[in-house]
Amino acid sequence: MKILILGAAGMIGRKLAQALTRHDLTLVDIARPDHPGATCLARDLTADPAPLLASRPEVIIHLAAVVSGEAEADFAKGYAINLDATRALLEAIRAIPGYRPRLLFASSIAVFGTPFPDQIPDDFHLTPRTSYGTQKAMTELLISDYTRRGFVDGLSLRLPTICIRPGLPNKAASGFFSNILREPLVGQPAVLPVPDTTRHWFASPAAAVGFFAHALGLDLAQFGAARALNMPGLSATVAEEIEALRRVAGQGAVDLIRVERDETIAAIVAGWPCDFTAQRARAAGFVAETSFDQIIAAHLA
Repeated sequence: MKILILGAAGMIGRKLAQALTRHDLTLVDIARPDHPGATCLARDLTADPAPLLASRPEVIIHLAAVVSGEAEADFAKGYAINLDATRALLEAIRAIPGYRPRLLFASSIAVFGTPFPDQIPDDFHLTPRTSYGTQKAMTELLISDYTRRGFVDGLSLRLPTICIRPGLPNKAASGFFSNILREPLVGQPAVLPVPDTTRHWFASPAAAVGFFAHALGLDLAQFGAARALNMPGLSATVAEEIEALRRVAGQGAVDLIRVERDETIAAIVAGWPCDFTAQRARAAGFVAETSFDQIIAAHLA
């Protein structure tokens, strides 16, 4: 298949490109991706998207975004990238007669916010409490409507917080969930900005790649008009994360974690959901880890 990946230089984008090497890939990001055998382009998503569609890719995987903390800090940038650029892409697709690509969109559990039940069912209403979550929710609605009108065959995948993210910390408010494991595993200090009783919803980078790869082969018509899915994951507290770290790397690693409360991050995270049924996604064959030991093992591997 001809597959266009937007946000391909990011962590999930790089791993997904590796998993899809047998396909005809076009990889796009603000910084030029580097992947042998693929067409790699450096492009600002606020630019005209029409040239990216010249080859009529059969699948578009949209991973590009301004992350949660940055979208909250820079209101205009968040809306320009997370909403306006995606609508421009949808309009560019609609302008091509007879063209109806599959569009897989990386959404987020940030589309939900308080108050919500302890475990969120698939039909729970959208209640975002951040600009990032609002932008993701609005894009989900656009994709469902453009699908209903026959312009795309779309599916929004609401990703859990991806942990453990490799590389350097980014501006996501959720970044510390990875930092408190990644850095101590290599003997470096890490900061915990929230109470260890904080519960959240997680999946590994490998699981995230698996979600998109699995969606490539699905008949999306089975989801009807509800074209957004809560992806499966693991509900765990920060304390359970730390206990898994202790089992793998010992008390010395745990001692590298310093508690330093950040009220801004704590407020954002407190408004995020922490458990889901994910019944529709599981029934469709999507899978994720069931313990933090598995998540740490995947990172070490």
